[in-house]
Amino acid sequence: MAKRRIYELAKELGEESKVVLARAVELGVDVKTASSSVEADDALRIIGSFAPVVRESEPVQEPEPVPEAEPEPEPVLEPEAEPGLEPAEPTREVTILPGVTVAGFAEAVGRPAGEIVKSLLLMGEMASASSPMPQDAIELIAEELGVTVRTASVAPAEPKASVVRPEDDEADLVSRPPVVTVMGHVDHGKTTLLDKIRSANVVAGEAGGITQHIGAYQVSRNGRKITFIDTPGHEAFTSMRRRGADVTDIVVLVVAAEDGVMPQTAEAISHAKAAGVNIIVALNKIDLPGADPDRVRAQLTEHGLVAEELGGDTVTVEISAKQSIGIDHLLEMIDLIAEVEEYRGNPNAPASGAIIESNLDKGRGPVATVIVQRGTLRPGDAILSGSVSGRVRAMLDETGTQVKSATPSTPVLVMGWEAVPTAGDEFEVVESDRQARTRASDVEDERRAADSVVPSAKERLTALLEQLRSEDEAELRVIIKADAHGSLEAIRDALAKIGREGGKIVTVHGAVGAITENDVSLADVTGAVIVGFNVRPDGKTRRAAEEQGIEIRTYRVIYEMLDDIEQMLVGRLAPEEIEQVLGAAEVRAVFKVPRAGTVAGSYVTEGEIVRGAKARLLRDGIVVYDGAIESLRRFKDDVRRVASGYECGIGLERFNDVKEGDVIEAYALKEVARQ
Repeated sequence: MAKRRIYELAKELGEESKVVLARAVELGVDVKTASSSVEADDALRIIGSFAPVVRESEPVQEPEPVPEAEPEPEPVLEPEAEPGLEPAEPTREVTILPGVTVAGFAEAVGRPAGEIVKSLLLMGEMASASSPMPQDAIELIAEELGVTVRTASVAPAEPKASVVRPEDDEADLVSRPPVVTVMGHVDHGKTTLLDKIRSANVVAGEAGGITQHIGAYQVSRNGRKITFIDTPGHEAFTSMRRRGADVTDIVVLVVAAEDGVMPQTAEAISHAKAAGVNIIVALNKIDLPGADPDRVRAQLTEHGLVAEELGGDTVTVEISAKQSIGIDHLLEMIDLIAEVEEYRGNPNAPASGAIIESNLDKGRGPVATVIVQRGTLRPGDAILSGSVSGRVRAMLDETGTQVKSATPSTPVLVMGWEAVPTAGDEFEVVESDRQARTRASDVEDERRAADSVVPSAKERLTALLEQLRSEDEAELRVIIKADAHGSLEAIRDALAKIGREGGKIVTVHGAVGAITENDVSLADVTGAVIVGFNVRPDGKTRRAAEEQGIEIRTYRVIYEMLDDIEQMLVGRLAPEEIEQVLGAAEVRAVFKVPRAGTVAGSYVTEGEIVRGAKARLLRDGIVVYDGAIESLRRFKDDVRRVASGYECGIGLERFNDVKEGDVIEAYALKEVARQ
């Protein structure tokens, strides 16, 4: 007899897959998931264990007695701390927020703003009352004034939910459809797969129905529903998590069987793992001549996904989205995981969930596609999402049909918002329109205040180091980018050997290539530090990191990187020198000049290029040269510096291998003292 799968035995016995799986484990059968295969003899043993005699002999579990509630201890009254600053007179200690302005600092220490501005001018710092207070000057001025200044610490970024959902009673929870996001490398077939699933469902269900794109849709299989989120990729997935909306239950990772694991595939794996969701790998394009599913399964093991066929617990399904091969089997696996995981929600509560996408519709006004995660959403409900309020005027499903209610895991298009809500934000139903408007106004004020004091990368790193020093079970998360696979593997292996008692290093993501905005987004969600070996971020990525306060550290020597990370793990790190990027220029033409070598005809895209400054040449984000700017010309004249928006000719010291499209980055090193 051929091997049998657990879920096939469950169908035959009329039992749930998880029950059969548990029985197989009890019998000593080596299985891990409901889709694991068992030998014919083991299958007969499992079937035999479900004989009626065995069932009758099973003891009936009596309900456990409810323990008596212990009397609560009387609360100990403690004096409440007054909000705001501590009084300066008795203790001469004040607390300031990161990013405080000169005026705010002056108010905190009890001095006129003009006096602080004057002190800064004497120190060589040009600042007005509304300017941010220079970090180096805070301690010096405070010492002169006889005041001890304490800066409020800012914890590393953790996704914070804007909607607080209370714990539900077990009796209120009912089964809900799983929410599935499809991710993968570009051109590997994500869109084709989603279109095939959607169109097959329309044909099988309401033939002739007009399907409209609302960002999410449901399909039915064997009377059970599955919700698919149609997002542009893992960027949107991570953006939603950054705003606190953990919507997805299962990620379907589409990998072309002919191409294998590509850079965006590796990124998608890291983002899905960071979210802690179930992953199913769909090996697409198996109908093509170059398809090699076994090679792809072997590649996946390098990224921590070991297929069931290789003894792991990752479900892989061979499909051809274009030829509609294996799609039903993929849906069966999704349904199987949903059955085992028992996704449940409470429909009898005020509705809350997440905004999937939103826009301003010409005929309908502000609209948003939402997925309900808790409760039931109905027309007439007062709703709130971030700083936007509204009242549900109407709800449409993906076929354009009006619906009267939306239960957990149901996607609907909601009309009735006062403005366009932000995709990725959470929403909730509140008691009245007035309450919704009041809370929306409060959120707007909070966001405006938060935007004015965004912690810098230095402040976030300081807070992270303090956390690593003080916590017993500390975890340093890193994202590694390198110039070559050999370097990446060497760094991974070396990091695996670094550790301390009660502390460990977790590699959130590792890949070859330049540091990108996706890396910054992932670092923001996971609270990770980005380290690069022989690679650099471009200007856009650097600005995104500054805006979000993400630490990016780049190295040219591996042992220096490892030493810094080891120091970071024990909470001690202060570089002897920090790097300041002066400017960047894009090479648009290359000229050979007699006795001068190669000159790069360049356009300065940011900052300024300074003659004699240190410089590196980047090709696709990878450092291919690090030296200095030897010559700088505007037309026929030698110049000292060239500002952003102007063209110039750049000669690099002892380097002639310049190509069009390269980026020249000028920088300076600033000495700082170790802490």
